[in-house]
Amino acid sequence: MSDRASLRGLGPSVADPRLRRRGFGIEFLAVEWMGKPFWMWKGFLLIVLLLLAFDLGVLNRKDKEMGVAQSLWLSAFYIAFAMLYGGGIWWAYEAGEITTSDGVHAGIAYFTGFFIEKALSIDNVFVISLIFGYFAIPRRYQYRALVWGIIGVIVLRGIMIGLGAALVQQYSWVLYIFGAFLIATGIKMLVVPESEQDISTNPVVRFMRKHMRMTDEMHGQKFFVRQMDAATGKKLAFATPLFLALVVINIADLIFAVDSVPAIFAITTDTFIVYTANIMAILGLRALYFALAAMVHRFHYLKYALALVLVFIGGKIFWNQMVGKLDPAISLGVTAAIIAGGIFVSLWKTRGQQAHNA
Repeated sequence: MSDRASLRGLGPSVADPRLRRRGFGIEFLAVEWMGKPFWMWKGFLLIVLLLLAFDLGVLNRKDKEMGVAQSLWLSAFYIAFAMLYGGGIWWAYEAGEITTSDGVHAGIAYFTGFFIEKALSIDNVFVISLIFGYFAIPRRYQYRALVWGIIGVIVLRGIMIGLGAALVQQYSWVLYIFGAFLIATGIKMLVVPESEQDISTNPVVRFMRKHMRMTDEMHGQKFFVRQMDAATGKKLAFATPLFLALVVINIADLIFAVDSVPAIFAITTDTFIVYTANIMAILGLRALYFALAAMVHRFHYLKYALALVLVFIGGKIFWNQMVGKLDPAISLGVTAAIIAGGIFVSLWKTRGQQAHNA
């Protein structure tokens, strides 16, 4: 019997090349990557890219200054979407459609991680406003830089979370280091006063100014332009201040991730939950920036609430190992209560205050 006849005998699913390719595609999507089927990662990244495309290509296709009202409405949309996505995670876990690598309730872990990352991200706003102010970036170009910056965050956070997950899986005692680091960071935030940051002394800024051709003036929304080089007499590519601001913002986000990533790993070691909670929280920050930048002085006492959250989450690691696993619902409730309390006290204590001059 010929090979073709043999294939016919086995049925259409084997004989038809199209069906064989389709079967291979289904098997590939079912392959697990970092504890979850590939289709889940692909679906989440597709959602993020569609949101960014709609945001950048439709809502903010033209460079214009975003007002506080638009900022709040867009932020409300992102928060509502993140809540809806978290609801889907919760339902899928309850229905048995997904599980977590450490047995923690996926929905509770997602929302706890989201609230922590969202609150910690608010602290980024002051640094971002300093960066834009130092490079004299007009407000109408700031949002485009922030949205493009999120693409870098998606990649960089993915690398950090992947490395963290590999370390935790290989060496479980790393969680103790995370816990001790979070407690130390929280105590430092409570007792060490904040100091003014000088962007001009930033090593990244000094390195790039020394090793890259930079323009002194803005060129609209462009990150690079071609212009005459005085040294060579040729037209060469020059980076604009907008590009330098974009790089410094992403470096600053990496520094902030040193706190936030271990904090979520202290809640769950499931890589998918850690990553999605991180990205969903950061997506909305870019929109919320323009409302928060005008009233960042009103959140002075939020710093102490965040410090208490870090100490609580870090201490939970040791509690889980020495006493017994703390109910995830308690972690979510305590975290939400501390953050909400910090926001309320900040707004109440600073009522009537005027925004600082730029």
